[in-house]
Amino acid sequence: MVADAPKQFELDMTQWQGSLDELRGLVSERAMTGETMLLNMGPHHPSTHGVLRLLLELDGEEIVSCLPDVGYLHTGIEKNIESKSYEKAVTLTDRMDYLSPMSNNMVFCMAIEKLVELDVPERAQVIRVICLELSRIASHLVWLGTHAIDMGAMSVFLYAFRERELILDMFEMLSGQRMMGSYFRPGGVWRDLRPEFLPALNQFLEIMPGRLDDYERLLTGNPIWVDRTQGVGIIEPDVALAWGVSGASLRASGVNWDIRKAMPYSGYETYQFDVPLGEHGDVFDRYMVRIQEIRQSMRILHQAIKKLDTAQGGFRSDNRKFVPPPRTELGQSMEAVIHHFKLWTEGFAAPDKEVYVSIESPRGEIGCYLHGTGGNKPRRVHFKTPSFMHIQAIPVMAEGHMIADLVAIIGSVDIVLGDCDR
Repeated sequence: MVADAPKQFELDMTQWQGSLDELRGLVSERAMTGETMLLNMGPHHPSTHGVLRLLLELDGEEIVSCLPDVGYLHTGIEKNIESKSYEKAVTLTDRMDYLSPMSNNMVFCMAIEKLVELDVPERAQVIRVICLELSRIASHLVWLGTHAIDMGAMSVFLYAFRERELILDMFEMLSGQRMMGSYFRPGGVWRDLRPEFLPALNQFLEIMPGRLDDYERLLTGNPIWVDRTQGVGIIEPDVALAWGVSGASLRASGVNWDIRKAMPYSGYETYQFDVPLGEHGDVFDRYMVRIQEIRQSMRILHQAIKKLDTAQGGFRSDNRKFVPPPRTELGQSMEAVIHHFKLWTEGFAAPDKEVYVSIESPRGEIGCYLHGTGGNKPRRVHFKTPSFMHIQAIPVMAEGHMIADLVAIIGSVDIVLGDCDR
């Protein structure tokens, strides 16, 4: 039957030669000769946490090499920002790291403020800290739930998303949106805290420590979890630094680097909090560091609530050159109406200079390079995002491990592909 098969069903190996030639030099000679196997993991695999393709070279179940392939999301956000006025571009930054939109808003607004030398009132700074730490907790809850379900712990996924809903409810109170709120604006925030916000925040801070204890009871001492995470995906401190790893993934290797402490912004130098560190740089340490970071974020939030009572200034700068007049003035002043119209149609001009600002996002260091033109649109915008840096370090952590371990490693570095494919 096989010998008589029609020619169109015969396998012509020459059609694969072009693809093999492209891989030459990227994989070992063993793969080229067929001694080891090449396997695509993704870009539609749920455990790659987005449209990420990993080309694996396998010797049985053991990973010989891992080649990340990014670019499937191709949002073009940076180039789109260059065609918009500064304030209108804030909405685009929400769509990068879509699990922590306010971190993206923050670094972009800080770059604008540095470029045009725009002040930010103390009250607005405190509100920003509250939102950033809530974003950190919300992002870590998504990381914890998805990381756990990747390895079969479904209950933690349900519990973590239950608590995240409470934070999204608070974001909706502030901006009217649960995720892409564009709440941060140059010079401060869009509007002041709603009356129902602080009671909801206090209630959240009351219940969250107990919920976090529940997560740890389910995972931290669980023998299956420990076996799947301890000693897996180790990256040494010097190697992590060389590959550009930052955030909790770097601190899990024992490197004490947190931008909130090293280069404080938004008044972080006035808050008391610790920087959790790991010792081994494995999947388990990356898990423990983020759990402890949630506790430290709650500690910061308690302090920020007290600071609101004494913080000076309003929720946004009074510099009318860059900030529209409040709505209360629009019915009384024609000049205010004209000014409002000009700022929302033309925007404001920024000098022909370049600046760089970085902050500590839930995933690590996110930086914004901004080059003005002297007009109302930037010449160049570029973001340095942690997910892009961490994806390149995955092969270092994965070599010599099993495919099942790779699932744990990807989850432990907490990547978001919108943060990578800008």
